[in-house]
Amino acid sequence: MFKQCIIVEPVGMNENAQARLRRLAEEVIEYPDSPASEAELIKRIGQADCVLVSWRTEIPASVLRQCPSIVYIGMCCSLYSEASANVDIAAARQLGITVTGIRDYGDEGVVEYVLYELIGFLNGYRQAPFKPVPLELTDLKVGILGMGTTGQIIARGLMHFGSRIQYYSRTRKLDCEAEGMEYQPLDALLRQNDVICECLNKNAIVMGPEQFRLLGDHKIVFNTSIGPGHDVEALKAWLALSDTHFFCDSERALGDEALLDHPRVRCLRTSAGNSVQCIDRLGQKVLANMENFLNQRNG
Repeated sequence: MFKQCIIVEPVGMNENAQARLRRLAEEVIEYPDSPASEAELIKRIGQADCVLVSWRTEIPASVLRQCPSIVYIGMCCSLYSEASANVDIAAARQLGITVTGIRDYGDEGVVEYVLYELIGFLNGYRQAPFKPVPLELTDLKVGILGMGTTGQIIARGLMHFGSRIQYYSRTRKLDCEAEGMEYQPLDALLRQNDVICECLNKNAIVMGPEQFRLLGDHKIVFNTSIGPGHDVEALKAWLALSDTHFFCDSERALGDEALLDHPRVRCLRTSAGNSVQCIDRLGQKVLANMENFLNQRNG
């Protein structure tokens, strides 16, 4: 067991997960809000050997060095790479601290969000439709930027309704191509599709001024990423065109809250991956990581 587990802020665990967590540590202390400063974070961690953190709070090397009791940090959020993590994993490794994160816990909610918004907009259910007459998803040209789990599940969901899917990714996905998805270089993808979905890792910026220029007018962009997959100023310039539309679930995905009131920006101001099922998967994956660490440590 861990001696003391500090949950430095709300991490989205349900009651079942919290009960299971208390069987993994002699003492569990949970804070109701995020720390306002590094000093407050260090104070909260204290002598804990286990720390749980959400995406909201950074744990830099300067904090790690002042908390020598830590042996394990569980990120209760997506971990795609060290560069995109809110914990300094390289510094943690040097200090002998294990850091784990989770993936693929909210993707089902994300594809439901994209389908909900796209069907509503194409048909004019809640606002003026994208075109003068309602459109189905059938034969809709959709380009996916990033073919990780989220990109693939969105692509398959749209293909179920007859949409034509092209994708751009750093690596070719031959299994996806076997399902009927078509790889395109980025420039061609932007020119050829009416809808673009940013499904990128945190801190990955793909859409800059040149990319928005190639995309042009009369287009729709979704961002399903944790943060912006676009240069914010380039997005603003693109939205200055007459018929451009941007959809995202959270303010983080938008990148600039000044755009929240833009007439062609629709931001839900919440997370699409925030369902009961998502919260359950998050808790199960966080706890599985903790149990694996303890099992390996105990031999």
